Amino acid sequence: MAVVELDKAEKEVAVAKLQAYFRDELQTELGSFDAQFLLDFLAEHVAYQFYNKGLADALKAVSHKMEEVSELIYDLEMAPPES
Repeated sequence: MAVVELDKAEKEVAVAKLQAYFRDELQTELGSFDAQFLLDFLAEHVAYQFYNKGLADALKAVSHKMEEVSELIYDLEMAPPES
């Protein structure tokens, strides 16, 4: 199973958000190393659930659009000439 990877800038933002959450909500200071370690843990053990949910939602949206396209194509079908 692949692990969700963030680029350096994305990781820095995520680490800062984790630190702010711990400070504001849990009244706990979370160092940069600990925040990165936690982020890596979440990426490996939790992120796949959000990723898979996103894929399922995308598949549902595409399927719905394909049904709409099928209906539009069906509406374009010509009737045979009447005898």
